[in-house]
Amino acid sequence: MTKAILPRRRALILSGGALAAPMIASGVARAQSDWPNKPVKYIVVFPAGGPTDTLSRIVCRELEKLTNQQFIIENKSGSGGVTGADAIAKSAPDGYTIGLYTIAAHAIAPTLYAKLPFDAAKDFTGISILWEVPNMLMTRIDFPANTVPELIALLKANPGKYSFASSGPGTSPQISGELFKSMAGVNILHVPYRGSAPAHQDILAGQVDMMFDNIPGPLGLMKGGKVKGFAVTSAKRHPSAPEIPAMAEFLPGFEITSWGGICGPAGLPPAMVDKFSGLLKTALQSEALKEAFDKQGAERIWLSLTDTAKYRADNEARLAPVIKASGAKVE
Repeated sequence: MTKAILPRRRALILSGGALAAPMIASGVARAQSDWPNKPVKYIVVFPAGGPTDTLSRIVCRELEKLTNQQFIIENKSGSGGVTGADAIAKSAPDGYTIGLYTIAAHAIAPTLYAKLPFDAAKDFTGISILWEVPNMLMTRIDFPANTVPELIALLKANPGKYSFASSGPGTSPQISGELFKSMAGVNILHVPYRGSAPAHQDILAGQVDMMFDNIPGPLGLMKGGKVKGFAVTSAKRHPSAPEIPAMAEFLPGFEITSWGGICGPAGLPPAMVDKFSGLLKTALQSEALKEAFDKQGAERIWLSLTDTAKYRADNEARLAPVIKASGAKVE
């Protein structure tokens, strides 16, 4: 299996300042909860400074404006997001500990890991998916190739010589790398990190050769002349970097997109979930958030509770054959 196409979704894709579908009548109006009446802890399952951390902080700033309460970021990284996700799953179901819902911990890990400390389907309340971003392949600035065909030829001529970093085992950057290895027929050493930020440091220092990562990080480094950008993992070129080709232009069928959202533990009060869902829909319409997301190359998305659960399950089902075919596994 060499193709990872994420599911078509019944989502509200946001364009400009308006929603592309009618407001759902429930949401805030139906909720009777006074949540939040004290600060809320938001667990980011990757280290500070990475793309998902940046996007989470943007969302939390908008939520603070809407609720007049603090959303306090706690970075709890490790095991490709599994450590932080486990902390969310085991928190009190009162709405005051929430966190990042991510493709890595909630859709890839169930297949990749031999054993998880949680059930991705049963131990979380997925409140909404909020963004999708493609990954971009970048290399150190002095890498001896400048195009994808040159890169593939170099890697084929030197099996096992070069390395690729990821933000951790089971993350979409790792699976992007595994898919590239499989489809291009090359052998590259995987070097996992505890997040994007430390991996970027070693790319810049020349300690590792290349990395797939959520587009905001590589794009910023590339525009600063610090790395080479080779290709994006979306099916087509991305509007934030139209000069960078899609990997599918060289490896037809290559497509994998990262996503993030907000979740809490299972058993959250329904009224609180309804209210939070409505707040997120409102936050995504903010011009400040739209501008900030656009700078990060992120597509804004809002999903209902039911569609969020389906989206996660569809991602797991579609990615499972790709992960198994790659041979990637965490015991």
